[in-house]
Amino acid sequence: MKNILILNGPNLNLLGMREPGVYGTDSYDQICELIAQHAEAQGLNVDFYQSNSEGGIIDRLHQCVGSVDGVILNAGAYTHTSYSLRDAISAIGLPVIEVHMSNIHAREEFRHKSVISAVCRGQIAGFGVSSYLLGVDALLALE
Repeated sequence: MKNILILNGPNLNLLGMREPGVYGTDSYDQICELIAQHAEAQGLNVDFYQSNSEGGIIDRLHQCVGSVDGVILNAGAYTHTSYSLRDAISAIGLPVIEVHMSNIHAREEFRHKSVISAVCRGQIAGFGVSSYLLGVDALLALE
């Protein structure tokens, strides 16, 4: 595996400001830098994309075919609602690791169900920014 995409959904651009008790105080850019350092130390090329739009996330997934070896996806609230996103993950035929900074199973009941997890290779939740780092490691372990 050489090229990976870190794909982030709605409101994740507000990390550092949004619910710091849940998501911590690191900004989105700081978190991306930590992930990039971790991935690059393992010889991976990493790209980042964030969108607050469901269609933007789906379009970016489609663009991965032929250019990306795996995806780490934090779909935000779309995790619980987007069957279109589920279908896009299934359609691209690439390994996708679902990640969440918070433990979605310990939060509000509506967050307990992921409609995308069945088409992802695995789910990592509840470890803050380390959820992304563990996602990178999980993609590498699939080789």
